[in-house]
Amino acid sequence: MARILSLFRHQPFLVHVGRRKPALCKMSMDSRARMVFAAAVEAVQPDTVVRQSIERKQDSVIINGHTFTLKQNLHLVGFGKAVLGMAAEAERILGDHLVKGVVSVPHGIQQTLQQNGKDHLLLKENSRIRVMEGAKHNLPDTDAQKAAEVIKQLASELTEEDLLLVLISGGGSALLPAPIPPISLQEKQDVTRKLAGAGATIQELNTVRRALSLLKGGRLAHYAHPAQVVSLILSDVIGDPLDIIASGPTVPSEVWPEEVLSVLEHYKLLNSLPASVKEVLERPSPSRSHKTNESSRSGRVLNTVIGSNSVALKSAGRRALELGFRPLVLAPGVCGDVRAVSKLYGLLARFACSREEPPPEIAAELLKLGPEVGVESWDLCRTMQVLGEGRTEGWGSTCLLAGGEPTVKLTGKGRGGRNQELALRVGLELRGMQLPPTGPVFLSGGTDGQDGPTDAAGAITDGGLYEEAQAQALDINNFLTNNDSYTFFSRLSAGQRLLVPGLTCTNVMDVHMLLIPPIPINIG
Repeated sequence: MARILSLFRHQPFLVHVGRRKPALCKMSMDSRARMVFAAAVEAVQPDTVVRQSIERKQDSVIINGHTFTLKQNLHLVGFGKAVLGMAAEAERILGDHLVKGVVSVPHGIQQTLQQNGKDHLLLKENSRIRVMEGAKHNLPDTDAQKAAEVIKQLASELTEEDLLLVLISGGGSALLPAPIPPISLQEKQDVTRKLAGAGATIQELNTVRRALSLLKGGRLAHYAHPAQVVSLILSDVIGDPLDIIASGPTVPSEVWPEEVLSVLEHYKLLNSLPASVKEVLERPSPSRSHKTNESSRSGRVLNTVIGSNSVALKSAGRRALELGFRPLVLAPGVCGDVRAVSKLYGLLARFACSREEPPPEIAAELLKLGPEVGVESWDLCRTMQVLGEGRTEGWGSTCLLAGGEPTVKLTGKGRGGRNQELALRVGLELRGMQLPPTGPVFLSGGTDGQDGPTDAAGAITDGGLYEEAQAQALDINNFLTNNDSYTFFSRLSAGQRLLVPGLTCTNVMDVHMLLIPPIPINIG
């Protein structure tokens, strides 16, 4: 342990990042936390990420360093919750060469955008892009299936001279349902629902989805061959794995029936499979996967992530610096149970706010907890090194940032979401620490603006949460047992701790933020 601690003791690091601006001391830490979160969301707006990823030069377009010729040969398809705004911006930039397009978007999204004053994310009246709404309640339905069929038809008609721009964002899988005949949409849904209920991982779910789909697992790119395919992806998955985001419709992948059957057997679902699913899985591996892979190898498919949690955290860090904090990113892939994640942030707060050298037990506990919550030991050691220097050298306030998507074990029937529950649990972990502005502040918020079935994205907490709840006769443990964090924060101090940004039109998972004030130290 002594050797580990030596990694972050008395080593100069990020000294130039500097101190808090005196004028900003008048602004509360709560207000600054909200401003940093807003900057994270703003950086991954659908129109913004498209605009920053497409460079137009006369009759050509440059995307991720690749140049493509434009000659009235552009076609566009898209599917996902943020795709309408992405399509609107793409048409603004490339519309003079756009032949036609179709996007599959959530039911009611156009009306919702209009009602919220987001007209810039809507298509113009004379648009060449057809909008098809579906997937009510975020579940595949016949409307989404019709949209998938239109998208498949458009892709199938393309030639070698054509350029297909594919826009993908979170929610894309539900908006592109295309079960292989004779499987019905309901049968495919039943299989994936049973898998999810049995505890299957996202990787296992996608393995099965791809095997039962006409378009997922690179098969949309197959239908578009020999056209050039360019996908712009707004990622809502930890690590940005291209084959998992929307089940990878433009990412070639081999689907082996044996692998699928192994997953189904593991969760004891083989005997309950519909006859249609068994028929598809018993077919020999399709030769079409060779064509799809050939398309990819010949450079006819380009997949580019244009927005992600890392992009949001980078922007949040810049805003934090402007607001007088030294930004420090822990990791963009925090996951695992919220109880373990809350413990992580509680330990980091106590480590950073210690007025003396923190006891080595804190570092040891953090390193032990890391793998459970998706944080590498190296990232924890680096973070503790910087926090230690901030304390010993008096660098001022620090903004520790992280992202990801923790999980909540449901034990009750209350209203809430993972961000509000995480904030509530972190508040308990911070109990007994000093209050702001001399104590830490924690924020957890979903970048989609909606945490669970509520109008809040998350909440803000600090070491005074427990006493504040006690004074208002609110029993935190009862609310936690019932997974009722939204009700708790709504009743606590008239909802002042809730984070309610409204409709954000994007989703790159969650942002976690721990604001650490300057810590006076005792040396000797």
